[in-house]
This record gives sequence, C-alpha cells and structure tokens, in this order.
Amino acid sequence: MDNAAIHFGPFHLDPAAGRLLRDGAPVSVGNRGLILLQALAEAEGKTVNKSDLMERVWPGQIVEEGNLTVQIAALRKAMGTDSEGRDWILTAPREGYRLISGTAGPPSQPSIPALPTLAILPFQNLSGDPEQDYFASGIVEDIVTALSRFKSFVVVRHLKSADSGEAADVRNMAGVTGARYALTGSVRRAGDRLRISAQLVEGTNGRQLWSQNFDGTVADIFDFQDRITESVASAIEPNIRAAETDRARRERPQSVAAYDIYLQALAKILVESESDNAEAYQLLTGALALEPNNAVLLGHAAWTLVHRITMGWPAIGPDDRAECLELSRRGLEHAAGDPQVMGHCGISLIQGCREYDWGMAVVRAAAEANPNNLNILSRAGVASLHCGGIDEALAYFHRTNRLSPFDAFAHTWLCGTSHCHIILGNYEDAIDWGSRALALNTNFDPTYWMLTSANAHLGRIDEAKHFLGGLQRLTPDISIASIIAGQPAKYPDRMASLLEGLRIAGMRES
Repeated sequence: MDNAAIHFGPFHLDPAAGRLLRDGAPVSVGNRGLILLQALAEAEGKTVNKSDLMERVWPGQIVEEGNLTVQIAALRKAMGTDSEGRDWILTAPREGYRLISGTAGPPSQPSIPALPTLAILPFQNLSGDPEQDYFASGIVEDIVTALSRFKSFVVVRHLKSADSGEAADVRNMAGVTGARYALTGSVRRAGDRLRISAQLVEGTNGRQLWSQNFDGTVADIFDFQDRITESVASAIEPNIRAAETDRARRERPQSVAAYDIYLQALAKILVESESDNAEAYQLLTGALALEPNNAVLLGHAAWTLVHRITMGWPAIGPDDRAECLELSRRGLEHAAGDPQVMGHCGISLIQGCREYDWGMAVVRAAAEANPNNLNILSRAGVASLHCGGIDEALAYFHRTNRLSPFDAFAHTWLCGTSHCHIILGNYEDAIDWGSRALALNTNFDPTYWMLTSANAHLGRIDEAKHFLGGLQRLTPDISIASIIAGQPAKYPDRMASLLEGLRIAGMRES
C-alpha cells in the first residue's frame, strides 16, 4: 500500500497526513473513509470487490457487510457530487464499488488547492543500462517518503516522465495534476561512477527554482541514495515556501484567504524588525478569526509572540506570555502530528512560556518526525542550547547548516552555533559563526549579542563597542535586564558568559 498523495478531480488525498481536500478545503471523512477512498482511487476507475475493501478497512476481523455500506454512504455524503450531479463512488451490483474519477478526465480548469502541490516525476535513466532503472525508482520512492513528512505542501506522484525536463512537458503535467511545482531528475552511470541530477520546476511556466547534481559510486550506493534523499527533501520545502511567498505578494496581495495571510505574515517575520513582527501578529490573529483552529496559524502566532519576548520588544497585549501559552496549547491540540507546528509550539513553550520539559519533549518529537525540515532542526538546536546538551545543540545546528547554509532562516542557526561556542569559551569560533550570521541578516539582535560579547572576551574592546553600537541602533532600549527577561533560565550558566562579555563592552544593566 502506497502512502503517496493522489489527485483526482477536485480532490487531493494524502494518506500519510490523513487528509482529504476538495478545491483546497478539508473534507472530514474519518480514518476508515480515508482507507476506503485510497483503495478505490488506487484502482483507477476499476471495480474493487467488497471483500477486498473490507479487508483493507478491517484487516483480519470478521465484520458485517452492512458496516461497509454505512462507511460508503458516509463517504458519498462527505464528498458531494460531481458537476453532473453523480456520486463520486458508484455501486457495481453484487460486486463492489468504483470511483468515477478513475476514468473521468481532469477538470478543464483544475482548481488550485489551498496548499501548493508538488508532483514527483520519475527520474530518467540516461545510462543506457536498464539495470539502473531500479536505482532511479528507488531514489524517487525515498524522496516521496521523505517529502510526505512535510505538511506545508501536498505531494503527488506523476507516473509519466517529462521528456528531458522540457518546460512544455512540465506545464502539461501541471495541467493534468493541478500541481504548481514538479520535481524532475535523471540518473547517469559511467563505469562505477553515478551522477544524479534533480530540479525543482514551477509548473505553470517551467521556471527552474532549484537544481543540484550529486556524484557518487556504485560501491556506496545506499549511502549515496540516503544523501540525495535528505539533500533534496531539505532543499525543496524552503524553495517552495519562498516561491509561494513571492506569489502571494505578486498575485494575491489583498487576499483574505488564511493561507495567503500566513504567507504575508511569514514574509514580515523574516524581516526581523519590531514593527514588521507586530504587523505579522495582526495578520495572523486576523486569519485566526476566520479559522480559529488552524494549527499552522496558531503555531506561527505563538512563534511571533515569543520572538517579541526573546528580543525584549514592547508587549502587544496585556500578557504576551499567557497568550503565547494559550496559542501553543491550541496549536498542539489541532496539530494532528504536523512536525512543523510542533516545532513552532515547542520552542514557544521553552522560550516564551518557560515550560522547559514539555517544550523539549515536543521539539524532540518534531525533529524525530521530520529530520529533514530545516526550521524544525534549528528549533531543536535552540531548545537543546537552553534545555539540553551543548553537544546535542551543535549536532542539530551543524546538520541544519550542512543541509542548507543559505536558507532564509540560516542566520538563526548560525547565531545559535555562535552562542554554543561562547558557552564553551571558544570565542574565535563564536566570532566566525556570528559573522556568517550577520552576513545573511543584519536585523537579528542576538547576532550582535554574540559578536559584542566574544570580542569583549578577547580584549577587542573597539570591535565589541562597534557591534554594541549596531545593536543599540536597532534596539535603543536594550539592556542586560531586558535580555535576561526574554531568555530561558533553566540553566542560568548558559547565559552567564554571554552577559559577562556584554558588560565588559559597556552595555547598561537596566
């Protein structure tokens, strides 16, 4: 049984996520309904007999046929009818049931789901060696499995390969599947050497968003395959996120749809300024008025508040910490196992609410559920820095940096690495990592904390005062007290060396 998402008619069925969407809106069908629908969709319009369906839904159990009838009736009601008023599920008398979308063509103007859709095309074997087909297929299977852990887009498998990745073929694929993005690739062998090429392409216009070549040998084929999988999986999500954010700015700047509001808010969060953060929070709370149980919105609203708390920015409400705790609790309640929501809520519990053990458990579970999500890995590093082991934090940060050193959020894990080295007394290393963070984002206050403190510890007072001045231009009211107030305190010694360096440089106490 394959758990890759399936597109048919206006529907997107994602068995791995336990989700059915119609025109981008969720359809509540229950777990048994999802299993039934997956079995019918996989038959591609052919009749599936009742005994096979009952075995899929109730494996190894003896149940009455009436139970299946009840489930089918509920599924029909939830799915509604097609444009001609027909049920999507038809009865084959005395045999079973079939899904009419298996033979019906795609809608002439396929709807765009609320979440972007990524179609995975078969990787082409350019080696002239049919035996390499299994390797190309294995690469695709691993990538589909890894990408299915992300909940920020819908993954569908497209069985027909694009001809040499030409834009016209990709656009045709987009018309058939409704996908906004496609992942294409090829495998080439020369002797014992292998080269894998992968490209992420925008489905509507064939524009290439990302590409990378991977080189290895037949001898280490399984390690090579794992390396490709993690590299592709970690690169795809931030590139789709960036493309979707740009699309919302360009094509739907005034949209009030919750997903578009989330993208607008995310763009403002990335600026790392007090005013943009406040605007992001207002956008997210406005969207939550439309969808109060949207876990993605809840997690990001909590994260926005915790950002204000840790930076020492002015409070938005009467009790930002209490509101952050409530948003995090509700986010986890509705997360349905979404690792990214868990990552946002977990770090918010630690940094904003000082719920250290609870938050740490949530973040570690998120990292285990999706070890290729850069944001989750970064949050796991920060959580470990404050509540776990420094070696554990560095392991998370180094893995994140190895997977994507130039991501839009890279300054956060580079700065976290710098903080780890200040704790360890490696001030030269702290300056190196802090400088890399500053090169990527000049608005992130903690980077200035690291560079000021590390230089002060090394006796480079002029350099320390230079960075302190830059920090004070960003945040005029910054003080030792405001930093302490905004940071976790499970292990106070984690901040001691940093604060000592800031005092040496001349930062005021309060």
